[in-house]
Amino acid sequence: MKKTYFLIFLCFLFIQKGFAQLPGKNETTQQILLPNGWKLSPAGHSLQLGDLPLNMQLSASGKYLAITNNGQSTQSLQLVDAKTEKIIDEKVLSKSWYGIAFSKDEKHLYASGGNDNWILDFNIQNDKLGKSDTIKLGPIWPKGKISPAGIVVNKNNSKLYTVTKEDSSLYIINPVEKKILKKIQLPAIAYSCVLAADESKLYASLWGGKSVAVIDLAAEKIERLIPVGDHPNELLLNKKGNTLFVANANDNTVSVINTSNNKVIETIATTLYATQLTGSTTNGLALSANEKTLYIANADNNCLAVFDVSKPGVSQSQGFIPVGWYPTSVKVLGSKILVTNGKGNTSMANPQGPQPISKVDNSGYQMGSTANSRLQYIAGLFKGTLSFIDAPKPEQLKTYTKQVYANTPFTNKRTVTADGEAGNPIPRKQGEKSPIKHVFYIIKENRTYDQVLGDVAKGNGDSTLTLFGRKITPNQHAFAENYVLLDNFYVDAEVSADGHNWSMAAYATDVVEKTWPTSYGARGGSTTFEGGRPVTYPKGGFIWDYCQRAGVSYRSYGEFGDYGKANIKSLQGHMCAASPGFDMDIKDQVRVDAWQHDFDSLLVAGVVPQFNTLRISNDHTSGQKKGKYSPQAAVADNDLAVGRILEHLSHSKIWKESVVFILEDDAQNGPDHVDAHRSPAYVVGPYVKRNTPVHTMYSTSGFLRTMELILGLPPMSQYDAAAMPLYECFTAKPDFTPCNVLQPLIDLDTRNVAVNESSKRSELFNFAKEDSAPDLDLNEVVWKSVKGEQSVMPAPKRSAFVILEKKKKDDDD
Repeated sequence: MKKTYFLIFLCFLFIQKGFAQLPGKNETTQQILLPNGWKLSPAGHSLQLGDLPLNMQLSASGKYLAITNNGQSTQSLQLVDAKTEKIIDEKVLSKSWYGIAFSKDEKHLYASGGNDNWILDFNIQNDKLGKSDTIKLGPIWPKGKISPAGIVVNKNNSKLYTVTKEDSSLYIINPVEKKILKKIQLPAIAYSCVLAADESKLYASLWGGKSVAVIDLAAEKIERLIPVGDHPNELLLNKKGNTLFVANANDNTVSVINTSNNKVIETIATTLYATQLTGSTTNGLALSANEKTLYIANADNNCLAVFDVSKPGVSQSQGFIPVGWYPTSVKVLGSKILVTNGKGNTSMANPQGPQPISKVDNSGYQMGSTANSRLQYIAGLFKGTLSFIDAPKPEQLKTYTKQVYANTPFTNKRTVTADGEAGNPIPRKQGEKSPIKHVFYIIKENRTYDQVLGDVAKGNGDSTLTLFGRKITPNQHAFAENYVLLDNFYVDAEVSADGHNWSMAAYATDVVEKTWPTSYGARGGSTTFEGGRPVTYPKGGFIWDYCQRAGVSYRSYGEFGDYGKANIKSLQGHMCAASPGFDMDIKDQVRVDAWQHDFDSLLVAGVVPQFNTLRISNDHTSGQKKGKYSPQAAVADNDLAVGRILEHLSHSKIWKESVVFILEDDAQNGPDHVDAHRSPAYVVGPYVKRNTPVHTMYSTSGFLRTMELILGLPPMSQYDAAAMPLYECFTAKPDFTPCNVLQPLIDLDTRNVAVNESSKRSELFNFAKEDSAPDLDLNEVVWKSVKGEQSVMPAPKRSAFVILEKKKKDDDD
């Protein structure tokens, strides 16, 4: 009996050490652990909403609450009875984005039609949304490139104003006659707008700039630009109209403007600590009924900041309120605080993976469909919620504040001194030296842990979900088994659009996070998320910008560029001219050849950069498109490529001072039984431990933090500052044994030749750019290419106690 209890106790300790930090709810603390290492404990109670609610508006009397859901899957407009807290009507929209406004008489609800480039006008009768009329602003995307954003209506419903994010304009409209009265060009893409109290002026936030435009409506021209913070988004005007609050997402602030002189009288820092690091993403504003308290939504801190603003210019912090994941909008109704949480209240597993039901349009994009709500595709998996919170008294606010700090891994202390251990090759702060001098960072495309490593016995895998196991990826399996097996690593992103930003900056701005779902849902909109548009950049830039400022040498091979053409300024002159960007018709062997030739030249010259980024991306696959490389061949090509890189590097004279980090930019393309964000990742080098499973929870930001510490760089955001570095993967006793590449066990030239349902669907896919193909369909055709055309993806039971069950069975044996 004692032996049994002792074994159970050992199992418990092993689980606590190895698997305690799995995403999900902790029944003891009631906190919900997200895959990025941050926690949730939402105050109040919540109502389930749709996919990515970005905005909500209260009607004049407070009777109705309107919410617009603008995610990748089903986009919709919801009407809520604010008193009963129930959804009383909902309309599925083909396209929508952010803008909603009630007429003052509450008989009309206007909503942005997104890239259809119209305003939808719904009549409200008997608490229902009637059939909508449309106010057309121009031809649908891409002609005109309009996309209405914020909307406001004057008191007598004779004029409607909307600002746009695609043609950077203000449209003045007669909503009754549905006519455009005037178009005024703005200097940058816009987000929101509000009318002055006397309706003589309109204020528009220039999301793509650092200012608020003041438009004289009588003269119909811009009167002035008021400088504010970076990425100004939501605007809030008090009842008197003498104070305008502006949320600035990219620098975690709120600008307070005196409208009588159009000057900023105060800048409120919304962060939990005094920091200049991005990562709070301030994007929502509301005043209490007496207008003495300002509630500020911090999207990436998952909280509301609370300020006493009773004395303009001398606001005082009162504390914080915990809310859901990525709060996007906040309103106040009486003594209730209402918050839309863009990603809901939890992350989750997706063991069934993307199961396509919807149609695909001619460009190969996934079309919006209500069926998407049942799918387990990561881009539409996390449904938003609406929180109802009683305005807290001072003592309750203190409790809430403590909870927010308990949920937040970021601290000023960690910014200066990272978690770690004495004598480890990974320094804990800038200025400390590491025996590692050269970092090689390989970025791959879109795989989950179970898809690749689910067959590794020592890891927490589900082999029934494994598509590209040991036979297809022998080198990656060797990395995981000969060095460290990381079975608890999670990407910070959902898809490649935000994935390459998280992978290179430990942050994706509000512009990226709020616009990629539209393009991924086949609803148009500007893309080029990989450095193509400055509006998408984090305030401090990407890791190459930090290297440049710190004097750290660097070079990129296909990441954020193509054949030497750089997408961002800091990479100009730092790109390998022979390295291709994303192109599924080019084998990864070509990418390795380009790197190897360039590396050898730099090695002879003694100028191999300290930091090297390599894009090795064919594990994305081309599905079953006839004539293209088969999914197995594409992934095997990718595996051989990383194996060749490691062999060549490890036989070079700088191997003794090198380390290689390999990860996927996102995990969107497949199922995983633990969490949709879990992905394969590898660390290889002389100072990396051998034959060691490491179950510690790591993230993309943790990988970046480790690289920063090696290179002597500061953290780029609150996320990498807070993340756990991978010091547990390293040892002070190096093993300089080189790696030897394992040759593929299948033919890398295998092409898709079958003519079947999957091949026909694949013909419609657009593979010209990463993630332009519909992932819902692509994942299934990849599954069928491996498992058979008639196979159905399994739905295994999710379990956090796989290791316990295995241990108990071993003990019983």
